[in-house]
Amino acid sequence: MLLQAPRLRNTAPSLPAIAWRTIGPIAGFVVVTLLMLSPWYGYHRDELYFRLLGQTPAWGYFDQPPLTPLLARLSTGLFGDTIVGLRVVPALCAGLLILLGAAITRELGGRANAQTLAAAGLGTGMFPLVAGHTLLTQSADFVFWTACILCVLRALLRGDGRWWLVAGAVAGAATFNKHLIVLLITGLATGLLITVGMAVKGPRAVFGDRWFWSGAFLAALIASPNLLYQATNGWPQLTMAATLSESVNRIMFVPMLLALLSMGAFAIAVVGWLWLRGRPETRPLAIASLVTILLGWASGGRADYVAGSLIFAFVAGCVPAAAWMESRAARRRVVWWGLLGTSVIGIAVALPLLPLSALSASPNEVSRESVGWPRFAAQVAGVYRALPSGTVVITANYGEAGALDRFAPDIPVYSGHNELWFQGPPPETARTVVAVGLPPERLRLRFTRCESAGVIDHGTGVANEEQGLPVTVCSGPRSPWKTAWPDFQHAS
Repeated sequence: MLLQAPRLRNTAPSLPAIAWRTIGPIAGFVVVTLLMLSPWYGYHRDELYFRLLGQTPAWGYFDQPPLTPLLARLSTGLFGDTIVGLRVVPALCAGLLILLGAAITRELGGRANAQTLAAAGLGTGMFPLVAGHTLLTQSADFVFWTACILCVLRALLRGDGRWWLVAGAVAGAATFNKHLIVLLITGLATGLLITVGMAVKGPRAVFGDRWFWSGAFLAALIASPNLLYQATNGWPQLTMAATLSESVNRIMFVPMLLALLSMGAFAIAVVGWLWLRGRPETRPLAIASLVTILLGWASGGRADYVAGSLIFAFVAGCVPAAAWMESRAARRRVVWWGLLGTSVIGIAVALPLLPLSALSASPNEVSRESVGWPRFAAQVAGVYRALPSGTVVITANYGEAGALDRFAPDIPVYSGHNELWFQGPPPETARTVVAVGLPPERLRLRFTRCESAGVIDHGTGVANEEQGLPVTVCSGPRSPWKTAWPDFQHAS
């Protein structure tokens, strides 16, 4: 049976050897492949935004912590201000995720075949590849979640409380990238409390361990600059969380959860969760995984926000899956074909492999929003340069502002979207505006004269958010910019 597997090891010396001969080449191949494909399609709107924010480093921004914009700045500084240079970090994150996932499998007693299965599943998983191809906040978040789970697992299985300190350091550092690590901490606390209530000895001892509380204190200490920024800026993350919470996310949550890795990997993840739940040592983490997923759904977030829990269940499931397929070649074929066969479509969707003519129907929003930016910038720049000196451009979203900063850096650009609103308003000398994507009827309330300058046509044929947006030239502001600028603010 699938659930029959080797008993958990409780000390480090009894752990299986690390399967470097297989997991190393898999991680390396994924990194190299991602780097080779990195120039294809183009920048995603979020990457253009991170590149723009990275020019003004801060302790935090209205819509996110500071790490990803800082990574964008460091990447372009070290590797060049190119799309390839910007995507070195996400590619390395994908490789590190594979190694960390295999390390969790090993920690649970998985030998070389189980570790290889884990590495192959993560290396072909749809969303790890999406986050490995494009610099997203999830690129580093996957690594933080998986590293934190690995440290907690070592603390629970090895009985070495010093790993709680490492887990606390990782959790605290994760808050500089996304605050979603709070979901994992909440889930872990819930899992420990529930298992204590079930009179499980191990978790009960955790609450009496000074290392556990030291780790919790260290996490809070490292995260404190984020807390201070939020408190002194009116808790903007709560505003963003309410903005991003949508009922459609709840409807699509389960289908997206099934597709995050692959259908084969999801089946192994279910087995892994049942296997973890059946063992007292790992039951707190099994409960934590379920709680984080339920919290993600209930809050209206996207499934990828809690993908770290699914990744953990999958790499854990590779231990009983590998044990089940050891005895018969037919079983090995079922597992490997089930895993890799169901990954094919996900790989094609995740990576820039589809022709542009197929992108409009692709479920991968990242790919659709990664095409046409140079043509977009050239079109807007053409309108701008035909107007008198002192003209400025105002865009509807941060991707548009980032694209103009990248491809037409001589143009003064402002936007009311998210953090960029705080970098305005335009100077009072700006009497003429090129407005991109803003409703003309609203602009006429603010200006004495507005005329259409066409619509965006980025020339790719892909139906994304930019195609067909209005470009409007307005002049004669009815009120000072300082008074009018609050009307331009919006978040999403």
